[in-house]
Amino acid sequence: MKTLKVLSALLCYPQPEIQAALPEMAEALAQEAVLPETERAALQALIQRLARTELMEWQEQYVATFDRGRALSLHLFEHIHGESRDRGQAMVNLLEVYRKHGFELDARELPDYLPLFLEYLAQRPTEEALELLAEIAHVITLLGARLAKRNNDYHVLFDALTALVGESEDSADIRQQAATEGPDQAIVNMDKIWEEEVVTFLGNQEGCATGGKPSTVQPVQWLPRSGATPHAARSL
Repeated sequence: MKTLKVLSALLCYPQPEIQAALPEMAEALAQEAVLPETERAALQALIQRLARTELMEWQEQYVATFDRGRALSLHLFEHIHGESRDRGQAMVNLLEVYRKHGFELDARELPDYLPLFLEYLAQRPTEEALELLAEIAHVITLLGARLAKRNNDYHVLFDALTALVGESEDSADIRQQAATEGPDQAIVNMDKIWEEEVVTFLGNQEGCATGGKPSTVQPVQWLPRSGATPHAARSL
Protein backbone atom coordinates (compact mmCIF):
# COMPACT_ATOMS: atom_id res chain seq x y z
CA MET A 1 0.00 0.00 0.00
CA LYS A 2 1.44 3.32 -1.07
CA THR A 3 -0.57 5.04 1.66
CA LEU A 4 1.36 3.16 4.35
CA LYS A 5 4.62 4.13 2.65
CA VAL A 6 3.56 7.78 2.71
CA LEU A 7 2.61 7.62 6.40
CA SER A 8 5.93 5.94 7.14
CA ALA A 9 7.85 8.74 5.40
CA LEU A 10 5.89 11.48 7.16
CA LEU A 11 6.69 9.91 10.55
CA CYS A 12 10.43 9.84 9.83
CA TYR A 13 12.79 12.62 10.87
CA PRO A 14 12.38 15.33 8.21
CA GLN A 15 15.10 15.31 5.56
CA PRO A 16 15.44 17.40 2.36
CA GLU A 17 14.52 14.41 0.20
CA ILE A 18 11.36 13.82 2.23
CA GLN A 19 10.27 17.42 1.84
CA ALA A 20 11.05 17.30 -1.89
CA ALA A 21 8.84 14.20 -2.22
CA LEU A 22 5.77 15.78 -0.58
CA PRO A 23 3.99 16.49 -3.92
CA GLU A 24 4.55 12.87 -4.95
CA MET A 25 3.12 11.72 -1.61
CA ALA A 26 0.02 13.87 -2.09
CA GLU A 27 -0.48 12.39 -5.56
CA ALA A 28 -0.07 8.82 -4.25
CA LEU A 29 -2.70 9.37 -1.57
CA ALA A 30 -5.14 10.78 -4.12
CA GLN A 31 -4.57 7.98 -6.62
CA GLU A 32 -4.78 5.10 -4.17
CA ALA A 33 -7.72 6.66 -2.31
CA VAL A 34 -7.95 3.96 0.37
CA LEU A 35 -8.54 6.46 3.16
CA PRO A 36 -11.96 7.95 3.91
CA GLU A 37 -12.40 11.44 2.47
CA THR A 38 -12.13 13.20 5.85
CA GLU A 39 -8.80 11.63 6.78
CA ARG A 40 -7.46 11.97 3.26
CA ALA A 41 -8.29 15.68 3.18
CA ALA A 42 -6.65 16.21 6.58
CA LEU A 43 -3.50 14.47 5.37
CA GLN A 44 -3.40 16.51 2.18
CA ALA A 45 -3.75 19.70 4.23
CA LEU A 46 -0.88 18.58 6.49
CA ILE A 47 1.32 17.85 3.48
CA GLN A 48 0.60 21.31 2.07
CA ARG A 49 1.55 22.93 5.39
CA LEU A 50 4.76 20.93 5.61
CA ALA A 51 5.67 21.90 2.05
CA ARG A 52 5.44 25.58 3.06
CA THR A 53 7.42 25.07 6.27
CA GLU A 54 11.14 25.70 6.50
CA LEU A 55 12.94 22.37 6.88
CA MET A 56 14.69 23.40 10.10
CA GLU A 57 11.40 24.47 11.64
CA TRP A 58 9.84 21.15 10.65
CA GLN A 59 12.78 19.28 12.18
CA GLU A 60 12.47 21.25 15.42
CA GLN A 61 8.77 20.42 15.60
CA TYR A 62 9.50 16.74 15.02
CA VAL A 63 12.15 16.57 17.75
CA ALA A 64 9.95 18.46 20.21
CA THR A 65 7.11 16.03 19.48
CA PHE A 66 8.69 12.60 19.37
CA ASP A 67 12.20 12.79 20.81
CA ARG A 68 11.58 14.40 24.18
CA GLY A 69 10.07 12.01 26.65
CA ARG A 70 8.43 8.63 26.30
CA ALA A 71 4.72 9.39 26.04
CA LEU A 72 4.98 10.00 22.29
CA SER A 73 7.82 7.60 21.52
CA LEU A 74 7.57 6.05 18.07
CA HIS A 75 9.00 2.79 19.42
CA LEU A 76 5.99 0.52 19.76
CA PHE A 77 7.29 -1.68 22.54
CA GLU A 78 7.82 1.36 24.77
CA HIS A 79 4.03 1.51 25.08
CA ILE A 80 3.58 -2.26 25.39
CA HIS A 81 6.46 -3.66 27.43
CA GLY A 82 8.07 -0.55 28.89
CA GLU A 83 11.49 -1.49 30.27
CA SER A 84 10.57 -5.10 31.08
CA ARG A 85 12.68 -8.04 29.90
CA ASP A 86 9.89 -9.04 27.52
CA ARG A 87 10.79 -6.04 25.39
CA GLY A 88 14.15 -7.45 24.37
CA GLN A 89 12.73 -10.79 23.22
CA ALA A 90 9.91 -9.02 21.40
CA MET A 91 12.54 -7.00 19.51
CA VAL A 92 14.37 -10.16 18.47
CA ASN A 93 11.13 -11.86 17.39
CA LEU A 94 10.03 -8.89 15.30
CA LEU A 95 13.44 -8.71 13.65
CA GLU A 96 13.09 -12.39 12.73
CA VAL A 97 9.67 -11.72 11.22
CA TYR A 98 11.23 -9.04 9.01
CA ARG A 99 14.02 -11.35 7.93
CA LYS A 100 11.63 -14.19 7.20
CA HIS A 101 10.00 -12.01 4.54
CA GLY A 102 13.26 -10.65 3.13
CA PHE A 103 13.06 -7.28 4.90
CA GLU A 104 16.59 -6.56 6.14
CA LEU A 105 17.44 -3.52 8.25
CA ASP A 106 20.27 -1.43 6.85
CA ALA A 107 20.31 1.24 9.56
CA ARG A 108 20.82 1.40 13.29
CA GLU A 109 17.14 1.57 14.12
CA LEU A 110 15.25 -0.71 16.47
CA PRO A 111 12.75 -2.98 14.68
CA ASP A 112 9.76 -1.65 16.63
CA TYR A 113 10.26 1.90 15.27
CA LEU A 114 6.82 2.75 13.87
CA PRO A 115 7.97 4.25 10.53
CA LEU A 116 10.06 1.12 9.94
CA PHE A 117 7.13 -1.15 10.81
CA LEU A 118 4.88 0.78 8.40
CA GLU A 119 7.49 0.52 5.66
CA TYR A 120 7.52 -3.24 6.17
CA LEU A 121 3.72 -3.39 6.03
CA ALA A 122 3.72 -1.34 2.82
CA GLN A 123 5.59 -4.21 1.14
CA ARG A 124 3.18 -6.90 2.29
CA PRO A 125 -0.15 -7.86 0.66
CA THR A 126 -2.88 -5.40 1.61
CA GLU A 127 -5.00 -7.84 3.63
CA GLU A 128 -2.00 -9.02 5.62
CA ALA A 129 -0.75 -5.47 6.17
CA LEU A 130 -4.08 -4.28 7.56
CA GLU A 131 -4.37 -7.33 9.79
CA LEU A 132 -0.94 -6.68 11.29
CA LEU A 133 -1.65 -2.97 11.66
CA ALA A 134 -4.80 -3.84 13.59
CA GLU A 135 -2.61 -5.69 16.09
CA ILE A 136 -1.20 -2.36 17.29
CA ALA A 137 -4.44 -0.37 17.02
CA HIS A 138 -4.38 0.31 20.77
CA VAL A 139 -0.94 1.95 20.53
CA ILE A 140 -1.99 3.98 17.47
CA THR A 141 -5.09 5.19 19.31
CA LEU A 142 -3.08 6.15 22.39
CA LEU A 143 -0.48 8.14 20.44
CA GLY A 144 -3.14 9.85 18.34
CA ALA A 145 -5.12 10.82 21.44
CA ARG A 146 -2.04 12.24 23.14
CA LEU A 147 -1.16 14.27 20.06
CA ALA A 148 -4.72 15.56 19.68
CA LYS A 149 -4.71 16.60 23.36
CA ARG A 150 -1.59 18.68 22.60
CA ASN A 151 -3.18 20.15 19.44
CA ASN A 152 -0.27 18.69 17.49
CA ASP A 153 -0.71 18.42 13.72
CA TYR A 154 0.88 14.97 13.68
CA HIS A 155 -2.34 13.50 15.11
CA VAL A 156 -3.81 13.34 11.59
CA LEU A 157 -1.28 10.63 10.68
CA PHE A 158 -2.58 8.45 13.49
CA ASP A 159 -6.18 9.29 12.58
CA ALA A 160 -5.38 7.95 9.11
CA LEU A 161 -3.90 4.73 10.49
CA THR A 162 -6.95 4.24 12.68
CA ALA A 163 -9.24 4.83 9.70
CA LEU A 164 -7.51 2.02 7.80
CA VAL A 165 -8.22 -0.64 10.44
CA GLY A 166 -11.06 0.78 12.53
CA GLU A 167 -11.26 1.59 16.21
CA SER A 168 -9.97 -0.88 18.78
CA GLU A 169 -12.51 -2.26 21.24
CA ASP A 170 -11.05 -0.26 24.10
CA SER A 171 -10.51 3.00 22.19
CA ALA A 172 -12.84 4.96 24.46
CA ASP A 173 -10.90 3.85 27.55
CA ILE A 174 -7.61 4.68 25.86
CA ARG A 175 -8.75 8.19 24.94
CA GLN A 176 -9.98 8.70 28.49
CA GLN A 177 -6.56 7.61 29.74
CA ALA A 178 -4.85 10.12 27.44
CA ALA A 179 -7.23 12.91 28.46
CA THR A 180 -6.54 12.46 32.18
CA GLU A 181 -2.79 11.83 32.09
CA GLY A 182 -0.38 14.13 33.88
CA PRO A 183 2.93 15.40 32.48
CA ASP A 184 5.31 12.98 30.78
CA GLN A 185 7.42 11.71 33.68
CA ALA A 186 10.33 11.03 31.35
CA ILE A 187 10.58 14.79 30.80
CA VAL A 188 9.92 15.72 34.42
CA ASN A 189 12.66 13.31 35.60
CA MET A 190 14.98 13.72 32.62
CA ASP A 191 18.15 14.31 34.66
CA LYS A 192 17.58 11.21 36.79
CA ILE A 193 16.80 9.03 33.77
CA TRP A 194 19.97 10.12 31.96
CA GLU A 195 22.02 9.01 34.93
CA GLU A 196 20.74 5.45 34.61
CA GLU A 197 22.52 2.87 32.48
CA VAL A 198 21.33 2.63 28.90
CA VAL A 199 19.70 -0.71 28.10
CA THR A 200 20.73 -2.33 24.81
CA PHE A 201 18.31 -4.93 23.48
CA LEU A 202 19.98 -6.10 20.29
CA GLY A 203 23.58 -5.02 20.70
CA ASN A 204 25.36 -3.80 17.58
CA GLN A 205 22.76 -3.80 14.79
CA GLU A 206 25.21 -3.42 11.93
CA GLY A 207 24.66 -7.09 11.17
CA CYS A 208 20.96 -6.57 10.44
CA ALA A 209 21.60 -6.07 6.75
CA THR A 210 23.70 -9.19 6.33
CA GLY A 211 22.53 -11.63 8.98
CA GLY A 212 21.27 -15.05 8.00
CA LYS A 213 17.63 -16.01 8.11
CA PRO A 214 16.52 -18.05 11.14
CA SER A 215 15.08 -21.50 10.71
CA THR A 216 12.12 -20.71 12.96
CA VAL A 217 10.29 -17.49 13.75
CA GLN A 218 8.66 -16.95 17.13
CA PRO A 219 5.49 -14.84 17.21
CA VAL A 220 5.74 -11.27 18.40
CA GLN A 221 3.49 -10.86 21.40
CA TRP A 222 1.71 -7.51 21.45
CA LEU A 223 0.89 -7.55 25.16
CA PRO A 224 0.07 -4.56 27.40
CA ARG A 225 2.68 -3.25 29.79
CA SER A 226 1.96 -3.68 33.48
CA GLY A 227 -0.30 -0.98 34.87
CA ALA A 228 -1.48 0.24 31.47
CA THR A 229 -5.04 0.22 30.20
CA PRO A 230 -5.91 -3.49 29.76
CA HIS A 231 -5.98 -4.87 26.23
CA ALA A 232 -6.54 -8.31 24.83
CA ALA A 233 -3.43 -10.34 23.99
CA ARG A 234 -2.28 -9.84 20.44
CA SER A 235 0.35 -11.63 18.36
CA LEU A 236 2.00 -11.36 14.99
